Amino acid sequence: MINEMTPDLSGASASSLPPRAQAELAGTAWEELPHVCTGRQGVPDTADILGAVLATDPAGRVQAVSDLYRLLLNQEQVFPATAPAALVLAYLLDDARTLSEDRWECRAGRRSLRAELLNWLASFADIARLDVEDGVDTAQNLADARAARPILHDRIADFCDADDPLVREAALAATALLLADPSLASSVPRYAPAVRSVLAVSADSYYRWIARERLAAWGEDVTGLVTAEEERRAALDRAGELAEDPFGGPEQEQAIRWLEEQPEDTAAPERLGRRRGHRTAPVPAAPHGPVPELPFADPGSEAGYCGPWRIAREEERADWTFTPYVGVGPLHFGMALEEITRVLGEGPAVSSYSHHGEDQQLSYADFTEIGIRALFHDGRLGCVAADALTGPQVRLDAAPLTGCAPSHVEDWLIHRATRPGSLAYSVAGDPVFADIGLAIRSQRAGDIVLTRPLFLLHDWLDLWHALPSEEWNCS
Repeated sequence: MINEMTPDLSGASASSLPPRAQAELAGTAWEELPHVCTGRQGVPDTADILGAVLATDPAGRVQAVSDLYRLLLNQEQVFPATAPAALVLAYLLDDARTLSEDRWECRAGRRSLRAELLNWLASFADIARLDVEDGVDTAQNLADARAARPILHDRIADFCDADDPLVREAALAATALLLADPSLASSVPRYAPAVRSVLAVSADSYYRWIARERLAAWGEDVTGLVTAEEERRAALDRAGELAEDPFGGPEQEQAIRWLEEQPEDTAAPERLGRRRGHRTAPVPAAPHGPVPELPFADPGSEAGYCGPWRIAREEERADWTFTPYVGVGPLHFGMALEEITRVLGEGPAVSSYSHHGEDQQLSYADFTEIGIRALFHDGRLGCVAADALTGPQVRLDAAPLTGCAPSHVEDWLIHRATRPGSLAYSVAGDPVFADIGLAIRSQRAGDIVLTRPLFLLHDWLDLWHALPSEEWNCS
């Protein structure tokens, strides 16, 4: 039975899970089931993440959900801990505390925790349909994810008729994707009408895509839905062009009003910069031509040189590894300033705050000894910039990213990128790789320029609007 009473979070504890969820959590050997970064300093284990989903502190709940996405569904992969975690989350759905609303990192607008957990389960079900070569890292992990689908379907089914439209849509999306399991095929006729009448007309473009893709897979005619989506996109594109036309006159004003009246698309941003429409198409090969050599870092200034443009030598730099959309070195996205200070063993030399009315929010903090700038949103780490001259040598697939010739790093990354739409350029000409959350800026070092890599979360990819003005002066 679903408990729909208004939740009282005042006395909730981060570990006070419902009995079934608590039993599932306690009965699982999580130490034997890693996520993408299990064991890394400062990164929570799966059990800790699950225990925090119903935390009393709203910020703790938001962070726990963010960790679910980044650590358990990273890069369209599932991990040994992912399927067991999905089963625990399914036993949280009917807890009254999941009715609490907030803004979640992966979607626009406010929605209940219940709706966002269902969205996470939909993402899980979506990945479970992939083949190993499409991104799921091992056949065993994929088999475990698929084996969980019938159980998840039973837990989610009741929410497909929920009064809350956001819960209802998320539950239908998850259910439609779970029905890819052959053992659930007999349930398709039950849900197909709702998928067409609810998901296919949702304001959420991802839900609409699920409706078209699933209905087509079930043998239904989706010609009208495809035409409607094309007309919608064409109208939005045309209105956008008119709205930006400084000589548009009355048509510009009309387009602006029309755009303002359109419902907000709440779809999750493509964490990999990969269009859902390309999911079933072959992934294009890397660009033709010889494979570029790995970039190499500047050897550093000569011993004894202490001028203002001194470049640290390799042995003077910390050696860090970058894990896309999870973290860099000992830092993981979502950390507070106090956690970063503790992990790095130094306090910030400079902390900058922005003012919003009477409130002030931490904008960035410079850690000069290690050579990084940590940038924040709502008090949580969302971007790390490595100083080209003194910062840690950060590596991706063994390739150095800090203090190198910008063209060498860009060429190597372009050749490495294989997903359509993964590369964009900022207004300053900086390459931004959405599939891994990495931007390569240039920083002056006397008469030369070297790479200043920025490691980013999804909502930082638009550098011009996301970065503070002080960051643009580091060039």
